[in-house]
This record gives sequence, structure tokens and C-alpha cells, in this order.
Amino acid sequence: MLLVFTVILVALIFTYTNGFHDTANAIATVVGTKVLTPRQAIILATVTNLLGAMVGAAVAKTIASGLVDSNLIPPGFASPMLICALIAAISWNLLTWFFGLPSSSSHALIGGLIGAALAAAHGNWHAVIWSHAPELGKHWWAGSGVLYKVVIPMVISPLLGFAIAFVIMTGLYLSLQKVRPLTVSRTFGRLQLCSSAYMGFSHGTNDAQKTMGIIALALVAATKAGTFDTLPGWLAWLKAAEPLPGKSLDIALWIKVLCALTMAAGTAIGGWRIIRTLGNKLVKLQPVHGFAAETAGATVLLGTAMMGMPVSTTHVITSSIMGVGAAKRWSALKWPVVESILWAWVMTLPVSAGIAYGLVRLVQLF
Repeated sequence: MLLVFTVILVALIFTYTNGFHDTANAIATVVGTKVLTPRQAIILATVTNLLGAMVGAAVAKTIASGLVDSNLIPPGFASPMLICALIAAISWNLLTWFFGLPSSSSHALIGGLIGAALAAAHGNWHAVIWSHAPELGKHWWAGSGVLYKVVIPMVISPLLGFAIAFVIMTGLYLSLQKVRPLTVSRTFGRLQLCSSAYMGFSHGTNDAQKTMGIIALALVAATKAGTFDTLPGWLAWLKAAEPLPGKSLDIALWIKVLCALTMAAGTAIGGWRIIRTLGNKLVKLQPVHGFAAETAGATVLLGTAMMGMPVSTTHVITSSIMGVGAAKRWSALKWPVVESILWAWVMTLPVSAGIAYGLVRLVQLF
């Protein structure tokens, strides 16, 4: 019982760090363009993150029942496995936050989950659901497993963010050629409030739900192992039944509320180091650029969340900012900063998986 509550606590700590680590994703551009002060932007992001986290549960269901085969995890070991996965993700979040690198909390968590599951199953690769092809006649995004829900979206979503932002920005350049710069700045300063709120909402639909899935997975494992058999009636809401074959796990309302509020609290702290990287160091932004980047990024995030794909908010908004900069001119991008960001992207999954694998192996020794 104590281990289950420890999973919930550590999951909420991760959600909190996810909030201040990824706050920059939602508000870096609106701060970088000076449309809002950092404090105003954080308030906007906190409210919209909270609202977004309460909408839908497709991403949470993917994390809870679409990536790891719980039947291959030793009975009673699910909670230690999840704790190790979360500690690995938190460690990577804090490390990249310290250096101001906009890495992916999503991929840190997924990498941690994969590494921990492999170690818990003593190297049995079937413990991770690598791929379940979509049914005949359905599109690839109807498939499940790491390949269809993580790897393919990990490649496609930043490319979409870049391309959509590039197209939007190019269209705006062409249509605003004869408009006075002051008018453009004032108009898109107002419009960027809407695009920033849209970005914050989309961020909430994706990021907070990942931890919902972890908590739900822990409760299902504990229920299956009989941990909750002696619970008094007033705590029966902790029990979570295993989903039927072919069905995804339902996420309880209390889990949604708890994770949404924790994400909002973390968001309220802010992630100033990363805000400076995305808002100032990557490319010089004006309100029109911020509007284009946020609109593109939020659209990709909302679409992938509806399909249950736990994509990286960081990757999407960063690539959208790059797309905006490229539409201006390729030299507008600060390539040394881009290179450091790309290295953080590449390293996130394997490093977090390695940390989690090592932690689980350490636990198994005792």
C-alpha cells in the first residue's frame, strides 16, 4: 500500500517539474515578443494548462495501457518499477532545466517507463509493446505501441510544426507587405494573446495526461495484485479494474483533477532558464512571429492529443519557432543553439531509459 502511494507522490512531483520545465513551451514566445510580462504569461499558461488537462484522456490511456505489458511485470513489482521510471524522468528534467535546454519531459517519462519495464522483466523485450499494426483499412495512427504512438509521432510532429509555422509565416509576410509595421505589431500583439492561450490549452491536453496514465497503471497493478483487498469501503475509489482485451483503461475523474492542479501549480513557478532560450536565444521574435509559431505548435499538439499520441510539446513548439525563423531567412536561426537543442532531443529517450534500467536493477539487488 505504501508503495502505491509513493508512486502517486513521485508521479505528482514529476508533474510539478513538468509544469515548470515546460511552462516555457506555452509562454516563451509571448514573453520573447514582450506582449506580456513573464508574470502575466505564467498566469495565462497556468489557467489554460488547467483547462486543457481536464479535456479528454486519450494520451493518458496510451501511457496506462498502450506501452507496457503489465502481465510480464513480476507480481508486486509494478510500483517500484514506476517509481524508478519517474525518478529517471525527474532527473533528466532537472538536469536539462539547469542548463536551460528545452528537452522533452514526455520522452523522458516514456524512456524511463521503457527502461524500467525492460529491467523489471529481466530483459524480456516483450514487456514493452513495441507495435500493434492498425486494423486493415485504417490509417497508421490507429496503431498502438511504441512505434505508432511514440517513435513515428516523435519524427513527424516537429516536422509538421516546422512546416505549418513556415507556411503561416510566409503567408503573413506576403499579405502584410503593405501594412505599417506599427499596425502589424499592435494587431498581432492582441492576436498573440489568443494563440498563447491556445498553446497553453494544447499543452495541458498532452502533458498532464501522461502522469494520469502512470497513476492509473499503478492502481490497476495494485488492484490486480490484491493490494487493495483489505481497503475500507470509503477508499474503494482507489481500485482500478484491468481493461478488457482490445479496450483502453478508463481514467478516474479524481486522477484527472489531481494531475491537472499539480501541473498548474508547477506552471505557476515558471521555467525562466528555458524561456530565455526559446524566447530570445533561438531567433529574434516579433508578435507576428509568436502568433505563427504558437498557432502551428498548438494545432499539432491538439491533433496528436486527440489521437492518443504523447508527443513532445518542447519539440513541437521549438520546431515551430524554427519554421518561423526560416520563413524570415535561414540565417535568422542561431544554429549553435539549435545544435544544442537537437542533442538534448536525441539523448532524452536513451538516457532516461538507461537511468531507469539501472535504478530497477539496483532495487532488484535488494
